[in-house]
Amino acid sequence: MSAGWGIFPIFAVVAAAMGLASFVAALCTRKSLAQWMIRGAVAVMLLFILQLWIVLDRPPMRTMGETRLWYSLFLFICGAFAYRRWGYGWLLGFATTMATVFMVINCFKPEIHDQSLMPALQSVWFIPHVSIYIFSYALLGCATLMSLYSLWGRRDVDDALQSLTWGGVAFFTIGMLTGALWAKEAWGEYWSWDAKESWAAATWLLYLLAMHLPRLGYSDRRVRAVVMVVAFLSLQMCWYGVNYLPAAMDSVHIYNR
Repeated sequence: MSAGWGIFPIFAVVAAAMGLASFVAALCTRKSLAQWMIRGAVAVMLLFILQLWIVLDRPPMRTMGETRLWYSLFLFICGAFAYRRWGYGWLLGFATTMATVFMVINCFKPEIHDQSLMPALQSVWFIPHVSIYIFSYALLGCATLMSLYSLWGRRDVDDALQSLTWGGVAFFTIGMLTGALWAKEAWGEYWSWDAKESWAAATWLLYLLAMHLPRLGYSDRRVRAVVMVVAFLSLQMCWYGVNYLPAAMDSVHIYNR
């Protein structure tokens, strides 16, 4: 196999196997082994992304398949952090499973496009904007699952839920700010209300609402879970759903044409 995407299945199998091993070790209360295994999965994904970066001679952040790579990596990282911080083996298992799903999708549909970067993407804001956004997606995905888990009366997850949600919203906010600065540099305006920007604003507001529900007098976990799920669905539209909307055809955020 050639370098680049050609060797991805090998890395995917190794990373998935190490992620599964970490989950099994967590179930067997072998915390140290679980931590080392999930760190290994992170290292494998990082190694592949690095070699892909070298082969493409650009940051692998342009196509949907490339963003799925980062999402898998950040899911492993979130699972590792949650397990070390709160000891939630089930969340580690969820993160590993979802990361594996995205890796499998990439094995069959890597969505390889032109290696070059269009002028708008040749910016200092490209790497921080995309990586920060994808990391926030991983945090908010875990937070949404945590909110659903809390419906079973598990009040011990509240600290983790708050940390993941606030952390995810913080990174999402930074992603929006770096995007605005990038837009000003590339197109002369901070915000244009195109399809992707509109869905990003909707997602941000929905997660802010979920965060502030208790202060608004809504402490029902079911209400919070519903808002979190709606916010997560909005996030999916923000990430890739807008690519299928007619309104997105003129969007400055559609690069794979």
